[in-house]
Amino acid sequence: MTNNCPANELELLQKLTMLSESSNYINPELFKKYEVKRGLRDLDGRGVLVGLTEIGEVHSYIVDENEMIPVPGRLSYRGIDVRDITAGYLKDERYGFEETTYLLLFGKLPTKDELAEFEELLGNYRKLPDNFANDMIFKAPSKDVMNVLARSVLALYSFDDKADDTSMPNVLRQCIQLIARFPTIAVYGYQAYAHYHGNKSLYIHPPRPDLSTAENILYMLRPNKKYTKLEATLLDLALILHAEHGGGNNSSFTTHLVTSSGTDTYSVIAAALGSLKGPKHGGANIKVVHMFEDMKQNISDWSDDAEIENYLIKLLSKEAFDKSGLIYGIGHAVYSVSDPRAIVLKEYAAQLAKEKGLENEFNFYAKVEALAPKVIGDVRKMYKGVSANVDFYSGFVYSMLNLPMELYTPLFAIARITGWSAHRMEELVNKGKIIRPAYKSVAKRRDYVALDERSLTEEAAQ
Repeated sequence: MTNNCPANELELLQKLTMLSESSNYINPELFKKYEVKRGLRDLDGRGVLVGLTEIGEVHSYIVDENEMIPVPGRLSYRGIDVRDITAGYLKDERYGFEETTYLLLFGKLPTKDELAEFEELLGNYRKLPDNFANDMIFKAPSKDVMNVLARSVLALYSFDDKADDTSMPNVLRQCIQLIARFPTIAVYGYQAYAHYHGNKSLYIHPPRPDLSTAENILYMLRPNKKYTKLEATLLDLALILHAEHGGGNNSSFTTHLVTSSGTDTYSVIAAALGSLKGPKHGGANIKVVHMFEDMKQNISDWSDDAEIENYLIKLLSKEAFDKSGLIYGIGHAVYSVSDPRAIVLKEYAAQLAKEKGLENEFNFYAKVEALAPKVIGDVRKMYKGVSANVDFYSGFVYSMLNLPMELYTPLFAIARITGWSAHRMEELVNKGKIIRPAYKSVAKRRDYVALDERSLTEEAAQ
């Protein structure tokens, strides 16, 4: 069936849609009656505890006499504060995503020799199977690079002689290969899109085993293969800050959920990609960029607090931008006082803005960040405070790097597959039961009616 449906088919689909919507609607009061924790969250915002992990920890509050007290956010990878990780490798003036990947996968910081061996392994795995790019990416270009990633991951199953082997050595090999190949697939997917759907020149640069992940992305993406040290450093930093965020985020929980069924690595990662593609999860930074584009057109003085506050009030009142009532990039399901990822990224975004001559724009972002929590607090009653999240600055960073918006969410996936891989292996090692939460049926009992005795009115009444 095509998108251009004939009139009679369209009419039937509209009729069936109405039936589907009416038959699937559940009275919101029933969720309260049966104390259903929608979104697996308590009323106070805390997530329902469904598992244990040693991979990542998201810390945003303390409990004192059964009362939640918000504290500055902290994110730890294998028990090490992400701010200490970034400070450590930046002090040595090197890239850190590969070291962070090693830490998340194996639970320890690598020695120099271990890191060199691992980087060499990743470098050797970056190349795609022969003819894969041509057959799977360029012959079937997609308008969405996340679709390219998911489709390519499932296709790689056919190139693996041990695709269904879930032993740890094999799963580890599969995960490392996917981590290494994701940048190549994503960049090639974008190049195919830009050429076949945007009439742009087609540039195909093979990945280099001697370059870091961040360097390879810029090297493969740009026609002249050129980038500055600061550009690669900031992209590397963004990858690290997106690599892991505990087991409860939607895509990592999906990884645990699907792994628990016993299926293969490619199916698990494809499912996680499907989760991340959702705009409520992986596409928030794109909304931030679009919101600021609209803001720039409607605010004449970027330094005027009153003018900015007035626009923010219009956003919350559903009178501006997409009329969703949201200030994108402000607020988080877990963090309230601060998102540590935003703090780290902001510091280096300021450096890149200075290098690019975009200091006025950076200051505009910073001013909105400072004013938004106050405006939200004045307009709405909240059980917790709000602050800028990592998406607030990541989109700005990507735009300063001249990265196409079509790659914003795929860049998230390039980073987060590290965390997904770690969570998959954690689920396998601990041999957990298949994850199956309960759903209560609230449908009324009714009798089967023979086909010749049915009528629309009778069915509607039932």
